[in-house]
Amino acid sequence: MTDPATLLRQLFDRAVEVADPMRSLGRHLPPRPVGRVVVVGAGKASARMAEAVEAEWGPCEGLVMTRYGYARPCRGIEIVEASHPVPDRAGAEATARMLDLLGGLRETDFVLALISGGASALLVAPVEGITLADKQAVNAALLASGAPIDRMNTVRKHLSRVKGGQLAAAAFPARMLCLMISDVPGDDPAFIGSGPTVGEPSTPADARAVLEHWRVEVPQSVTDALDRPSRVVPPGDPRLARAENRICAAPAQSLAAAQALAAETGCEVRMLGSDLEGETREVARAQAALALDLQRARRPGDRPLLLLSGGELTVTRRGDGIGGPNAEFCLALALALGGQPGIHALACDTDGVDGAAEVAGARIGPDTLGNARRVGADAADSLARNDAHGFFARIGGQVITGPTLTNVNDFRAILILPPNA
Repeated sequence: MTDPATLLRQLFDRAVEVADPMRSLGRHLPPRPVGRVVVVGAGKASARMAEAVEAEWGPCEGLVMTRYGYARPCRGIEIVEASHPVPDRAGAEATARMLDLLGGLRETDFVLALISGGASALLVAPVEGITLADKQAVNAALLASGAPIDRMNTVRKHLSRVKGGQLAAAAFPARMLCLMISDVPGDDPAFIGSGPTVGEPSTPADARAVLEHWRVEVPQSVTDALDRPSRVVPPGDPRLARAENRICAAPAQSLAAAQALAAETGCEVRMLGSDLEGETREVARAQAALALDLQRARRPGDRPLLLLSGGELTVTRRGDGIGGPNAEFCLALALALGGQPGIHALACDTDGVDGAAEVAGARIGPDTLGNARRVGADAADSLARNDAHGFFARIGGQVITGPTLTNVNDFRAILILPPNA
């Protein structure tokens, strides 16, 4: 069998490859409509999606926003880079221009919307009374709270003039097709990029409950805004009648591709789910316990066993380190495994960015804790300070890909070798 670290990286690369919009988007794209066509979009994969659209349709009119460093060359569609995960002025200005572009469209016009993970931060149009600084503060506080992504997006929708169906409403009466790359557990279109083209049934009271439950401190202006009626567009609103939403890439597809490749190399594969949620270190401890139990049942001559999972785990920020859910998963997993021989793992974000670092994630093996001791890195202290990226940088355990131009959530793989392998 291939070296464990090499195999795990190959599996991750395959998961990313099949979610590349240049491979996944074309079969969901209809023939180019007759008449005026406007392309809009936002997200970490949106520029690559726009590139794929123009490969099929030729140059198009439009405006698409992506994360700094994720732009792609397009012949007609304008690509704007802005900040993620905390929004900035460039995002606010581009969002205003996008809404202007959609204003005044006619029933005979066609809008293609391209939405992927990251759109929640990139699409910035605060409701009345909320400043950009207020939105930045809310985003930062939500990211540090440990709240699941769907709960964070509930708050974001009720503070926005573009999320929760409002982008589709802005384009009405034009016909709209929204192609999405899912980065949320369960692939609910309402939570991909905070659902700018999907009706929203929640209320400001629901948003207030999220802030209260996760003890998120917000500016008074945000509290005041959530005391007012919301601008989100409810399901069944006539302005959504001409909008269709379609997912063109999702985490389950990427995990299935990795599973097939692992089987080709001789592994037995157990899928733990593509939609896992929860506190990162707790999930890591549970998977470590499972891996140890399964290893005890292995016999010499058995095939290697691979545990695959996806979804989006959360980190409750307690320290001042540089971390992210995938690196923290690997660090907590290494501590729980305690250097157990024959178990290797990799956890990475498929967009190439894990939390607060330009790093996809990390990898571990039986020698991880020993390597740490040799360079004076304290694994337990690093975990306590949420400094997983700092830890893996010191021991050479980081996985760095650069922009992958897609985003189908987290990828986690634990390889359990049989005895005497």
